[in-house]
Amino acid sequence: MADVAVIDYGVGNLLSVSRALLHCGATVEVTDDPARILNARRVVLPGVGAFAYGMDALQARRLVDVVHEVSRRGTPLLGICLGMQMLMDTSAEFGETAGLGLITGRVVPVPERATDGEPQKIPHIGWNGLAPASTPAAWSGTLLDGIAPGESVYFVHSFMAQPEDDAHRLADCLYGGVAVSAVIRNLNVMGCQFHPEKSGEVGLRVLKNFLRP
Repeated sequence: MADVAVIDYGVGNLLSVSRALLHCGATVEVTDDPARILNARRVVLPGVGAFAYGMDALQARRLVDVVHEVSRRGTPLLGICLGMQMLMDTSAEFGETAGLGLITGRVVPVPERATDGEPQKIPHIGWNGLAPASTPAAWSGTLLDGIAPGESVYFVHSFMAQPEDDAHRLADCLYGGVAVSAVIRNLNVMGCQFHPEKSGEVGLRVLKNFLRP
């Protein structure tokens, strides 16, 4: 039994995510086999690109129900970038597309203007600091345990998740003054909008926290 199954649905940074997890001491299997995914101690749903394409790819490999079963069993599930967005109910990217519905809310465009009205670059690319969505104490025992507010991680995205319940927002980042969901969580289902595998020591700490018993 692998410590982590990284879901291979043809979308995402499979190699870099796997290498980062291996660096953190995990045994890793990249697979689209439902039995191997369901038998893993933890599951990662990576992803880059468009929401509809990602959902179509999951459906084509008959993995949507598998991800739902992972969630139902209480297995820790981590979505990364597009993988985090697909945890939501719907996305407005290229029309309305249904997601996995594991965290209530929707995916919307990152605003093209900052809060002061000035235009800002889309996509949001680069390093940005993490800010508590509630209080820093809420990070204890989570993916962000041991990480200080303000520490930076690496983002590349044009759309952002908006959980309906603010209790599901663990951390945000500010882009042009706009609060962007950076880490979300609903029980065993977690998501990072940033790429922990590209975020240096802070990103590795996030993955080590995910691997904790």
